[in-house]
Amino acid sequence: MALDALLINLLNPPVLFFFLGFLAVWVRSDLDLPAPLPKALSIYLLLSIGFRGGVELSRGGGGAHVWGTLAVAIAMSSVVPLLAFFGLRRRFDVPTAAAIAATYGSISAVTFIAATSFLQTLQVPFGGHLIAAMALMESPAILIGIALCRHYAPQAGDNGRRGWRNIIREAFFNGSVFVLLGSLAIGAITGDRGREALAPFTEGLFKGLLCLFLLDMGLVSARRIGALRQMGAFPIVFGVALPLLAAAIAIGVSVGMGLPRGDALLLTVLCASASYIAVPAVFRSAVPEANPGVYVPMSLAVTFPFNIVFGLPLYYSLISRVIP
Repeated sequence: MALDALLINLLNPPVLFFFLGFLAVWVRSDLDLPAPLPKALSIYLLLSIGFRGGVELSRGGGGAHVWGTLAVAIAMSSVVPLLAFFGLRRRFDVPTAAAIAATYGSISAVTFIAATSFLQTLQVPFGGHLIAAMALMESPAILIGIALCRHYAPQAGDNGRRGWRNIIREAFFNGSVFVLLGSLAIGAITGDRGREALAPFTEGLFKGLLCLFLLDMGLVSARRIGALRQMGAFPIVFGVALPLLAAAIAIGVSVGMGLPRGDALLLTVLCASASYIAVPAVFRSAVPEANPGVYVPMSLAVTFPFNIVFGLPLYYSLISRVIP
């Protein structure tokens, strides 16, 4: 099963386009996507997955199962940064350790979207409420990371120039969360009628635009690898080990809750992924002392490729062994 899932994932067009981006950097091609395009693609992917999740929610069902999954998602986004921070304090200064902790407590929406594509290839169903879980997991880790920084290094950050009100606003209403929640609500309101109207846009174009976006992510990831060379092996080991630990916990919780395979995989991917958009955006202004040359390459050049290429088939294989 592990080998079959790995081959299915490796031969999935979005993953192959990700490799193409890596290859372009290695052979020093001048391939590049114009600056506005990646952002537009990101908004489209979030809108599409959010809308489709809202449509699924409009069909009802779930009950305690849905709320239990959302509660677990929020709890994991709070526990993971605490585990990461206290394991990192001896190697990094407090602001940087807090930023890394927030990065690994938050989520990667693109990894989640790739996981939904992987499940669709395998024809494995999943619940729309996992889209809501993704949106809810963005912010708690960011707030915990900033709180840890201000507790253990009160001199860091803005020294009172930026209050918690603005930080909370940025954490909960940053662009990715806003688009996700808004499209989720629209999908839930319009239901199947809305799905039929937008299917050519939200479904027909989805895989093609995901390929284009992952091509750009391959370019960006390959360019970020060089920033890790001066830090030795630790960032690479940490960038793989912590996601594996978080995934193991999530799989155990999924089994205990009786989640179906599709939901279990998406919850696991959310817990094992790392942010490279929301966290840098907030920490750059709230805690400028944190070194983005450490926490951004760790998530983008190590954890993201690992999850996209190896993590998805590995997690699904393990889930398939424990969930009928």
